[in-house]
Amino acid sequence: MSSESTSLARLSMSLPADLFRQLDMMVAERELPSRSQLIAELIRHALAAHEALTRPDEMLAGTITLVYRGDRGRVRHQLAQTQAHYLKEVISTQHVFLEGDQSLEVLLVQGPAIRLKELSDALRRVRGVQQLELVTTTALLPPLYEPQTGKRTLEGAS
Repeated sequence: MSSESTSLARLSMSLPADLFRQLDMMVAERELPSRSQLIAELIRHALAAHEALTRPDEMLAGTITLVYRGDRGRVRHQLAQTQAHYLKEVISTQHVFLEGDQSLEVLLVQGPAIRLKELSDALRRVRGVQQLELVTTTALLPPLYEPQTGKRTLEGAS
């Protein structure tokens, strides 16, 4: 069992009745075992967003999800050109065509918070991008190569 689950701290809070009802509805709709699990998830999300704002050099991993429409060839080309300026941060991408002339693209990213924000902002400026969301976490991908030797690490060898 992880140390996180064995060392717990209790939090007591007061909420407006309507907000409390909405919270309980969300717990029920997600079929979660407790309010605590939902509140912990919301706090983790807020803390990762806070890290990205207050510690620009902090290494983060995450995803950038975007929806775009228009001339797919032109937009995809501009998105690819933008991503090429962030080769160290973009780990992989997944693209799917949606209905009509829309596309969905998800980028797996890792790097300093400031670089991930710059990448998100640059992608958002591409004409045709309709929605974009950067979601980060402070947990990082394990290193695939040792910096000095270039050899695969044990974590990356599987």
